Formats: sequence, structure tokens, C-alpha cells
Amino acid sequence: MAIYYLQRLINIFIFVRVIFSWVNPNPHSGLVQFIYGVTEPILAPVRNLIHRLGYNGMIDFSPIAAILLVNMITSVIIRLVTGL
Repeated sequence: MAIYYLQRLINIFIFVRVIFSWVNPNPHSGLVQFIYGVTEPILAPVRNLIHRLGYNGMIDFSPIAAILLVNMITSVIIRLVTGL
């Protein structure tokens, strides 16, 4: 199912972005700009929500929360489509 593959691709992009935060790649690289462009619309709202809930720590939990949220939404969509 295409939605499942899209979910996997989004998870991989988020994971690559986490790796980028550790290795500090060239921000002008096309790949880095692409990954940031794809993941920022997903991570920014999650990051803002976590911040509004009162967490102001040094560790950014938004990638973990975003992956969980994407997986839950995908699961709901697949169940609705397949009727399970």
C-alpha cells in the first residue's frame, strides 16, 4: 500500500535529519536542503506543541514524537481503508 511506503520514507527522512544534527553537514548541500525542506513542515508543529506543553530542555524530542504521530496516523488510515 502506497501510504505505508510514504510513512516509511518520512520516517527515514526524519532519521536522516537526526543524523545530520549530529554530524553538522554543509547547509548549502542539495541533499541537506531537501531533507530539511521535507521534514520541517512535520517537525515544526510537533516542536511547537512540545514547547507549549512546557518542555524547554536541551534535547529535541520532536523527531521521536513526529515518527510516533506519523505511524499512528498511517495506522488509522490503513485501518479505515482496509476496513479492519
